[in-house]
Amino acid sequence: MTKKTVAIIGGGSATLMLASEIDTSKYDVTIYEKNQGLGRKFLVAGKGGFNLTHSTPIEEMKTKYVASDPILSALDSFTNEDFISWLKKEGIETFVGSSKRIFPKKGIKPIQVLQAFEKRIKENGVNIEFNSTWKGFEGEQLIIEKEGETTTINPDIVVFALGGASWKVTGSEGDWLTHFEEKGIKTVPFSASNCGVAITWKEKFAKTNEGQPLKSISASCGKLAKKGDVIITRLGLEGSAVYALSPAIREQLQEKGEATIYIDLKPTTTEESILRKMKSPRKKNSWSEHLIWQLKLSKPMFDLVKRTCTKEDFMNPEFLAKHIKQIPLQVTGFDEIDKAISTVGGIKLDEIKDNFELKNLKNHYVIGEMLDWDAPTGGYLLQGCMSMGVGLAESL
Repeated sequence: MTKKTVAIIGGGSATLMLASEIDTSKYDVTIYEKNQGLGRKFLVAGKGGFNLTHSTPIEEMKTKYVASDPILSALDSFTNEDFISWLKKEGIETFVGSSKRIFPKKGIKPIQVLQAFEKRIKENGVNIEFNSTWKGFEGEQLIIEKEGETTTINPDIVVFALGGASWKVTGSEGDWLTHFEEKGIKTVPFSASNCGVAITWKEKFAKTNEGQPLKSISASCGKLAKKGDVIITRLGLEGSAVYALSPAIREQLQEKGEATIYIDLKPTTTEESILRKMKSPRKKNSWSEHLIWQLKLSKPMFDLVKRTCTKEDFMNPEFLAKHIKQIPLQVTGFDEIDKAISTVGGIKLDEIKDNFELKNLKNHYVIGEMLDWDAPTGGYLLQGCMSMGVGLAESL
């Protein structure tokens, strides 16, 4: 009996797992990838610390996602523990870092993880067409451009895994939205997530502190809060503690045109303890020197405190104790989308069925970052893509 044909458009993280797990005894599978290799963004992400997933129990982990049932159900079906076991089976040992993130065992490079996927895909008998770019629909067929020549294909099943719109150098341009809109499929414009935020600093503060860290702080926005480090930039702030606030910041920006984040410079010290230290007997040093000494404030921390309150408030211990625990900063926007670790936007989640099939386009499926969902860095994004890959492989 002739096997049905499956075309997977895009060769990113979701495709790596889908192509590894799809049943090739039932399907003749071909990946169409615009680059000369698979997983280009997968490799770039590994340069900054290769978080494969997170060690948090899956039920708690799921609370970090802004997503709908198909994605959350996929996370239940292929959990972080399942992914760790899968990697081990493919020869990739992992360990839990101090941040509870899961990394490849020391000495294992991102390229070796990618090669493990490629080996599995080859063993599974999946075909790969590199330098092949999807250019849209022609009736029921797909237009593929390769080396300047255009052809059409008409597979039985199509899986789109085109990625989002961040890191264009990896090929994620998000320029395919109009192709789906022409088919009557609802989309959302792409916007940045997990990236730096813009804050209108006082000029002197930005000039003297650009590139300096605020270490072991806590940042919050709305109902979200995250402990960690941030870096002061000319634009504003960047780092894990602000990246995690992206959904709440985006919501406030959409509603009000600006957002407010709060910085707690001393998350492990109570307001009462801070006040007590400030009111301790001073030596012959100045008020500023007294604060720095008693509260162990780094120069950027001290400058942030001083530049975000009036002279009168700066001399008021009661005010200052509260202020150090909750410094309000006005966010005017995100950094440019190409610098973002991930994006939101793409195909609206209510356009897909529980098995990732498009409701209005039979036998066409969508997985990965091209769907409109969000998650923080630290392994959550990659886990989501891997879970969707397995989920679709099992449902086909």
